Amino acid sequence: MLSGNEAIALAARRAGVALGVGYPGTPSTEILENFSLLGGNAEWAPNEKVAAEVALGVAFAESNALVTMKHVGFNVAQDLFFTASYSGVQGGFVAVVADDPGMASSQNEQDTRSIAYCGGIPVLEPSSSQEAFDFTVLAFEISRRWNTPVVIRTTTRVAHTTSIVEFDASVAELPKADFRKDIAARVMVPAHAKPAHRVLRKKLEEIRAWNEAEGPNKIEMRSEKLGIIASGVAFQYAREAAPEASTFKVGLSPLPLEKLVEFSKKFDRCVVVEEGDPYMTTLLLAAGAKVEPRAQEWRFGELNVDRV
Repeated sequence: MLSGNEAIALAARRAGVALGVGYPGTPSTEILENFSLLGGNAEWAPNEKVAAEVALGVAFAESNALVTMKHVGFNVAQDLFFTASYSGVQGGFVAVVADDPGMASSQNEQDTRSIAYCGGIPVLEPSSSQEAFDFTVLAFEISRRWNTPVVIRTTTRVAHTTSIVEFDASVAELPKADFRKDIAARVMVPAHAKPAHRVLRKKLEEIRAWNEAEGPNKIEMRSEKLGIIASGVAFQYAREAAPEASTFKVGLSPLPLEKLVEFSKKFDRCVVVEEGDPYMTTLLLAAGAKVEPRAQEWRFGELNVDRV
């Protein structure tokens, strides 16, 4: 029985993370605390930008780094992330950003998916503690395969809800650190950044194609009258609120738009259930999906079964 935060910490140990670094903030704080208790090398930084810079250094040295923060701290670190997506990494670089819809302990309700989309950063969105574990392991695999930073976006209920997690208890060996000087790849002056931007867009298209073919998404067909597209904990609420509906659970952005558009056209009515911004709704409508526009009221606060 693990919370989402505990599951992420355990998975980070399982994935061979050499350093976990972050800035504390609810609902993310327990990740590094538990990573340390499990024997991981963990440290707090004076702010989120410094934490991300330290983690990026580890990833530049071909090792694995985890950086944690809450959503408002993601703003502080944007200078780093928007450039690291261009420079890429040589190891594994995963950021866990915990959103706080409803502002239980925060000054805004920003949505990490929207910011990561602007920065060209893939986002995994677990819906349970089991997926928090599985997606953390997957995030490092994606990061190392495509040499890119990866964000895991959790929200309050995923971070703090406890549920059963099954896992392999072994711990991966730490990748051997080996820093190689590569100014063209790491110093984003215009002459380097222009080709790097083209490389980034090619990576994102490859990740999108992989997501279409074999990404961490799940389709369950039931009723032909109602289809639901959902992500994160909102998927769990949707399954409970409308058990007869067919569902498409999205686990990764860049979104598998082709499959989502095809799914949306199979039903009399198709709705998108997501916490925060109408991120998927907007992209799906632009792609020609047969989904309903989302009412403004659902942008505010946490979702729950009754609201869904």
